[in-house]
Amino acid sequence: MTRHLLVIGGQRCGTTGLVALLDAHPEIAMARPARPEPKVFMSAELAARGLDWYRATYFSHATTETVLGEKSTSYIEDPAAADRARAVLGEAEIVVQLRDPVQRAISNWRFSTQHGVEDRSLAQALQDNLSGPRDWDRAAMSVSPFAYVERGHYVSYLQPWLDQFADHVHVRFLEDHLVDPTSIRDLYADLGVDATYAPAHGERRVNESTGPAPHLDPGLERRLRDHFAASDAALSQALGRRLPWPTGADR
Repeated sequence: MTRHLLVIGGQRCGTTGLVALLDAHPEIAMARPARPEPKVFMSAELAARGLDWYRATYFSHATTETVLGEKSTSYIEDPAAADRARAVLGEAEIVVQLRDPVQRAISNWRFSTQHGVEDRSLAQALQDNLSGPRDWDRAAMSVSPFAYVERGHYVSYLQPWLDQFADHVHVRFLEDHLVDPTSIRDLYADLGVDATYAPAHGERRVNESTGPAPHLDPGLERRLRDHFAASDAALSQALGRRLPWPTGADR
């Protein structure tokens, strides 16, 4: 029977490279077109079109694959998306890839800057964001391009998906899998496909920000680490493992 897979985020956490490895597996077909991301379950109207429409629209290229996958990294920020996905897909495999929230925030700022929606310096944008959210053009973008800090509170975003899909939520860390490219096989096993399959390329960085990495003032980094401390601790406890980035508990 054909099963479904959703890569729901997080943004700027290496999910484009992850999807390349999933799509390379002969038992997995990822949605086409991949860009723009489908985001079907962020829309009540699109989700109401049902499973047959969803498969015909995004997976007409599939042949013998047994897992149909989609990446829409905005899903993790929309609690209603979890409910809609469950209603349409039934049981599904949910994949989340996360990274150091400070480094994720920097990458998010670089991405927004390079796409012409951010004109503040890195320091100013992050300092402003620590004080509260900035509004954005909701007609142009489904989620904020300025949620540098908010998006790093991973554990709160995961809860609706855990509520709906429980043990079928698979959380990965970019840092771990850059160190060990063969760890994609662990995810293959979790997804119930051949874990011995070796992609032609290992886990690699795709869709990276361009240009030299900006300098983050150590004092501001400490503020950010302190800001994320409670969230990081809750995530570590929820997952039952130490996080692969510096946290408040490390100081």
